[in-house]
Amino acid sequence: MSQIDDITIEYEESGQILIQETGKCVLSNTGTWVTILFRFRQLKQDTGEYGPEKFSVRRYNRVGGEYRLKSKFDISSVRQAGKIVSILTQWIQEAESGEETATQ
Repeated sequence: MSQIDDITIEYEESGQILIQETGKCVLSNTGTWVTILFRFRQLKQDTGEYGPEKFSVRRYNRVGGEYRLKSKFDISSVRQAGKIVSILTQWIQEAESGEETATQ
């Protein structure tokens, strides 16, 4: 993976896509570090159908011209993603208004 556009979460084995990337957004890019938010679905082996949407935040470091995965955080469901969005929205509003409240 020498270019950011080449970075993907999609995974194929024996001609079958096991992890299907359905979205990608570069959150930050400092040149040597890039943070990407992925949207994906995993193939259910028992049914042959793709499961519900999941999300993953991944950090890559560029070493020797290649991007290498250094860390990841998987968001396991739309419900969990909604909770993250809700609390981040609250915290951002508080930070912009200069307020500070206790963590819930």
